[in-house]
Amino acid sequence: MPGYPHTRPGPPKPPAPPPPYAHPQTRTPEGPVSANSLLPALTAKTRLEAHPAPGMAATMTATAPCPCGTMDKVLADRDDGTVVRHGDTVAKAHAPGTDPTELSRRLAATTHPALRGILLTPLSPAPVALHGRQVTFWPYGSPVDPENPDAAPWEAAATLLARLHRTPAPHGLPPMRGPRKAATAIARLRAAGPHPAAAPVLRAWAGLPAWARAEAPMPEATTLCHGDLHLGQLVRHPAPAGPWLLIDVDDLGVGTPAWDLARPAAWYACGLLPPDEWLRFLTAYRRAAGPAVPADGDPWPALDVAARALTVQTAALAIAKSAAAGQPLDEVQQAVIDACDRMGTAPPELAHGLPT
Repeated sequence: MPGYPHTRPGPPKPPAPPPPYAHPQTRTPEGPVSANSLLPALTAKTRLEAHPAPGMAATMTATAPCPCGTMDKVLADRDDGTVVRHGDTVAKAHAPGTDPTELSRRLAATTHPALRGILLTPLSPAPVALHGRQVTFWPYGSPVDPENPDAAPWEAAATLLARLHRTPAPHGLPPMRGPRKAATAIARLRAAGPHPAAAPVLRAWAGLPAWARAEAPMPEATTLCHGDLHLGQLVRHPAPAGPWLLIDVDDLGVGTPAWDLARPAAWYACGLLPPDEWLRFLTAYRRAAGPAVPADGDPWPALDVAARALTVQTAALAIAKSAAAGQPLDEVQQAVIDACDRMGTAPPELAHGLPT
């Protein structure tokens, strides 16, 4: 059962929260999308990748319509990445500071024969530099529809995740970045200055084991993990009706597979994901022999620490972005912060000496 509180949560209270996954141009508990000055250059680069014929470069500017007549579309424009689509080509400018060597290794992993049918393969095998950012190019895939939560592909997500976890990790992959991202979220919260909602989030963070705070190696460091699983990380390729595939390799690496189940588990524990949807996801993962949880029985001892960490990460980013925008916290954001406040006591797994 969820560790905050140690009882099964009830269904979400109205008004209904948004779906528990990120989606372009939507609001998540972590805040709204933001502007990005890289956008014009990335748009021109996307057009050039879509039209590599000689002589096309001179026509590829973001300020004039493309000669092909296709409209450019911004799929995401946030601090952690900008994504532009032109026809069947998608370009992503990764977060500032992205290590090009680690990103190249993650890109190479997508081409491994054992991962075909699990991860979307990029159009180019290596990133390129653009205005100090690493840029990768991808085929377009149809995303999950956030306006139709009843059609959310929980079973497909869980099955792909289980297959990923069962696949031997390609040689040379760096560690999965999940704990590092959680630590970065806490750093952003502290940098945002005093906030009345920060105290319970920082207390919950302090109660996590060192590995979940990126202060020690993960207890399991050989399983191939996605690192940031949510339904916004699935697309159908070829669009619009191809099979579901996982996208976004920024956090791909070896680590503790429970982290990949942590976001839906955290939303369930916070009362933001209905129990039947959580059960669909968990059941499909087990049917596909996913190794992150036992084949039967209570999964929470295996999931509790990672789910707490994702709850803290989400709350920290919500507060930081709310403070930066000068906006009050909304109901969904407050629900995640309230969950942090209920993490006052150490979970049984920590009390019994779970390795840190």
